[in-house]
Amino acid sequence: MSTREAATVGPDDTRTDTESTPDKRSIILVFVGLMITMLLASLDQMIFSTALPTIVGELNGVNHMVWVTTAYILASTVMMPVYGKLGDLIGRKGLFIGAISIFIVGSVIGGLSHDMTTLIAGRAVQGLGGGGLILLSQAIIADVVPARQRGRYMGAMGGVFALASVAGPLLGGWFTEGIGWRWAFWINIPLGLLAIASAMAFLHLRKPNLGKPRIDYLGMILVATAATCLILFTTWGGSTYAWGSGVIIGLIVGCIVTAVAFVFVEKRADEPVIPMHLFAQRNFVLTTVAGLIIGIAMFGALAYLPTYIQMVTGKNATEAGLMMIPMMAGLLVASIGSGQLVSKTGRYKIFPIVGTSIVAVALVLLSRLTPSTSLLVFGCYIALMGIGLGLVMQILILIVQNTFPAAEVGTATASNNFFRQIGASLGSAIVGSLFASRLTNLLSERLPANGGAAGGDENSLTPAILWKLPSQVREIIVGAYNDALAPIFLYLAPLVIAAVVLLLFVKEKPLATTIDRSAPPLE
Repeated sequence: MSTREAATVGPDDTRTDTESTPDKRSIILVFVGLMITMLLASLDQMIFSTALPTIVGELNGVNHMVWVTTAYILASTVMMPVYGKLGDLIGRKGLFIGAISIFIVGSVIGGLSHDMTTLIAGRAVQGLGGGGLILLSQAIIADVVPARQRGRYMGAMGGVFALASVAGPLLGGWFTEGIGWRWAFWINIPLGLLAIASAMAFLHLRKPNLGKPRIDYLGMILVATAATCLILFTTWGGSTYAWGSGVIIGLIVGCIVTAVAFVFVEKRADEPVIPMHLFAQRNFVLTTVAGLIIGIAMFGALAYLPTYIQMVTGKNATEAGLMMIPMMAGLLVASIGSGQLVSKTGRYKIFPIVGTSIVAVALVLLSRLTPSTSLLVFGCYIALMGIGLGLVMQILILIVQNTFPAAEVGTATASNNFFRQIGASLGSAIVGSLFASRLTNLLSERLPANGGAAGGDENSLTPAILWKLPSQVREIIVGAYNDALAPIFLYLAPLVIAAVVLLLFVKEKPLATTIDRSAPPLE
């Protein structure tokens, strides 16, 4: 049986590879280690949401707030194809441990930072390692669990993200109000060391039997450059620089030129970092574009909700974290439930279609938020968002992995995640830039000419300071925050509806029941 044949066996095929299939206990031990790593990565993406207003206020960098998130996402995005391809070429265990180690180093830099430049640098280094954490976890599961049984594991991974979506903001709030926001970085060190120890003890994978790897260095440089130019011009355009400025035009031209050069190089590379033949598969194209759109909507909407809660409702950082629990509950139930149903029935197409539709409805509802909206209504809106995301995120990865042979599962998973992260970068950058620009304009229009933030620097405005201001000034600022963010959710809804249409054309192929195991074990 060829590698591709082994990766596409249907659910009715009863052939198994009992000699090399890990027993259930071994899989569980590996899975526990991967879950720790997923928790590490997911917590880091969410923990700053409640701590961020205080951090940027203390470091006098509200105008650079978007970069605390964007630096991490940008760095992790450009590294994803690298981790995916190298994992297929040289094996994943060493890369996995290396990625965790880099992530820990970035956490140390961030924890020691005393200005915004160092903080952003630490987040960027974290991203260089973080690009491999979730990606390699997903690929490793594909190495040890057939696609038909993989649904329940992928669902549980989605559940970890759901847990982190609440635990992260809660921890961020608790650290901010208690022992200090720097513990948002320090907590990564024991978790990271535990993940490394688990990988060294329990992770025994099979290394590729490809001889000396031929690494596509030029392709890696070009894709990183194109992604960087794309994120920079969407982040800076219309805010830091005018859209018609030389810097923005240069970045747009640089993005187009390097993207075209990347395609040209990849068609001729021996081991392309993102093989062009992936795009010949309809399911890959459809799920990748849908994933990019979901990334825009998810990170664009959720990255700023905890900040919104604190600034508009007056809740403290911990309470803002608690307010995200409904979303976690929805995502947790939907992710685990859909994973179990996929493994049981072998059917999966309906879940991302329904989930994406629910996300679109939730965005429309969130666009109707006002300062007087009750917290119960707000909780219902974000619970709906969580249910939609839980039905989509991990199933799209499963569809991609089921489309390609085992020898390409890392590259295919990385390519899909890369474009989803591009969406996340665009979402954070575009929504962040729109939010900051609209907020600045609204505050300039509505505040007294000599009032500012009660005579202070708006860049240093924290929730604690805001709610000590005179009620007349505070109401103006609260209204500006609401009117700056809520309408942006409505702008995202048509994009998500387009993703629903795309997913209607996914072809539901039988999930594989075996894994190719022709390669020798690692160590």
